[in-house]
Amino acid sequence: MSRHTALPLRLVLFTALCAVAFAVAGISQNLPDARSEVQKLTTSADRIHLGDIVDVDLVGSFEFDWRGGLTSDGYLDGLERAEKPVFALCRTEAEAAAAVAEQYRYFLRDPDVVVRIIDRSNRALAYVNGAVKVPQRFQLRRSASLRELIVLSGGITDSSAGRIVIFRPPNVSCGAGGPPDPGKSVPQRIEVTIADLLGGKAEADTRILSGDIVNVVEAPPIFVMGDVAAPRRINLTPDLTLSRAIASAGGISNSFSGQKARIHRRAREPNVIEIDLRRLRDNKIADPKLEPYDVVQVEQEGFEARKIAPIPEPAGDAKDLSKLPLRIVE
Repeated sequence: MSRHTALPLRLVLFTALCAVAFAVAGISQNLPDARSEVQKLTTSADRIHLGDIVDVDLVGSFEFDWRGGLTSDGYLDGLERAEKPVFALCRTEAEAAAAVAEQYRYFLRDPDVVVRIIDRSNRALAYVNGAVKVPQRFQLRRSASLRELIVLSGGITDSSAGRIVIFRPPNVSCGAGGPPDPGKSVPQRIEVTIADLLGGKAEADTRILSGDIVNVVEAPPIFVMGDVAAPRRINLTPDLTLSRAIASAGGISNSFSGQKARIHRRAREPNVIEIDLRRLRDNKIADPKLEPYDVVQVEQEGFEARKIAPIPEPAGDAKDLSKLPLRIVE
């Protein structure tokens, strides 16, 4: 190799080494931020919950060691060696250890305390109920989203009203915000639309916590009977009108051309709304919107009009959430 050829080659190698060095330096500068984000996610997902069994170990001593759970208010239950009650709900192991050490300092010099969660199996369950194919209970051993739990429940059924309501009881779960103020936690109600969830909106796919009760709201029914092809129960959707309900029941049958429809409206004082179907078809009158538990009766040959609204089909007994199948998410 000639001298003139070796010089450019060395220059290329030197430039490449400099580029690698700058890249490594940039990665090293970003490592603290990455570590802090990982640590933040880990601590927010692994805080002390009601039902946990907690072990308190004073390094170098057996006399001050302790093991137990939490009171309903979130304090370590039975830690008698502490000068004052120690609040541990939704604290990390390190935060709880610092709080215990602070109480031990009243009579010990520089106590070294280690706190560990040794049993998480008794945490509150999350529930998914309502208009899903397989309502279930979930034991959450990791973070889980609303979309994930609905998929695990078989998906949303056609009886959905388009809304999901999440009830979050107080002092049961731990979010990313850290420990709540003792005695100041309040229940929460979160409402999400199915359209937003399916549309991919990040705020709709909320994180589900232990103790959450997720109810995919079921639409109330209306009933179409009389001279229609397929008398049936129909789930009430927003803006469902009389003509659409009759069409959903197969339309007016060929046996008799009904001229009238009666809407039996169940209210405190049931009333009957009579509609001329010919005028409705000719757009001479407005298409009335239906309300929950309306009973639509299309005029039928050989049958007299009912005087009162028929009793709708029973909605069924409320589900006992404690009897739903249990699934572990880990």
